[in-house]
Amino acid sequence: MENRYKTTGKIVRSILVTLPMFLITVVFSTQGNFAFADTAQALSWAVSTAFFTLIFFLMLYKGKTDKYRAIAFGASAVLFAVGFMANLIEVRGSINYDTTTIYNCDIPFCHIVTTMVIIPAAIKKTIIFGGSLSDGYASISSMLVIVAVAAILLGRAFCSWGCFYGGWDDATSCIKSRPFIKRINQSFKYFSFAMLILMALWSAESLVPQYCNWLCPFKAVTEGERIVDATTLIKNIIFYTLFIALCIVLPILTKKRIQCATFCPMGALMSLFNKINIFEVTLDEDKCKKCNKCVSKCPLMAINKNHKPGITCAKCGKCIDNCPSEALNFRIRGTSAKVSASSARIIFLYLAYSFMVIFLGSCANGGLTTIFRLIF
Repeated sequence: MENRYKTTGKIVRSILVTLPMFLITVVFSTQGNFAFADTAQALSWAVSTAFFTLIFFLMLYKGKTDKYRAIAFGASAVLFAVGFMANLIEVRGSINYDTTTIYNCDIPFCHIVTTMVIIPAAIKKTIIFGGSLSDGYASISSMLVIVAVAAILLGRAFCSWGCFYGGWDDATSCIKSRPFIKRINQSFKYFSFAMLILMALWSAESLVPQYCNWLCPFKAVTEGERIVDATTLIKNIIFYTLFIALCIVLPILTKKRIQCATFCPMGALMSLFNKINIFEVTLDEDKCKKCNKCVSKCPLMAINKNHKPGITCAKCGKCIDNCPSEALNFRIRGTSAKVSASSARIIFLYLAYSFMVIFLGSCANGGLTTIFRLIF
């Protein structure tokens, strides 16, 4: 009987804490307007609202962060691709772009481009991207504001809670229960910093966002350059090869987020903001049993040999979920590690999950609307 009361109490507390998140989901998914265009849009809103609310409730009730975060994150990434490509077809008739599209500034601004536009913007007072400064879908100014807010509030956690690309290798790294390739040199995680420096300097010198131009794996699931000659053919081969290798095959074989951990310049940039972010994952050394589960489970290879999360930690919560001695926990920077871990976790979840709902929720909603319209 006592256990039943405890379970009931836990359910009630989880529901009460979930209610504000439900309201946030409703407000930002509808933007205060319940005049849906059609049945498909109304149904997609209902499904996505119920889905995001349920995920948050389960994170609270079950006490597992990464297990349920990964479901919402992966689903959002796939649905974003569906909705994004459908929007491009509706707006310009194709998911492919060419020089005319660039000259007309009709390319949506991607957050990864931030790593390449900073130096030219500061030195030459120009934005080296063929997108709209303030109008249309994913304008340059709106995306830069979102990136700035994410950097300050989340730091590298953006890569586990807000990046609509990160959900791809996050999801595929969870497919196998055990890795086929068990040993990876953790120094590979610093390659993303080399990519950040290389892409920033190369783009500044050429005044072209070169990562987008030649190396972005996610051209395969968003918009690719129209094939008109040998050069554009080679580019598309590179895009699809990198996507298959870095976002599907290697994450499945290693259970690591290879694209995010070793290749993405945006991840490196966001890692730098971990130094000023108020949230961190911290280790209580008195509880740590040196079992190495956190080291082996971390998808970004962010935990060092001393079992402490490093600068590349994306605060996904996997190490916390898998620590048998509860030595790892979310913490608000500046507070003692002895302060209630559950309170710090709930505060972090409200912030991180709100960002996911606001930033990715509308993307998921758009993808679901596209799917339901196809069905109906």
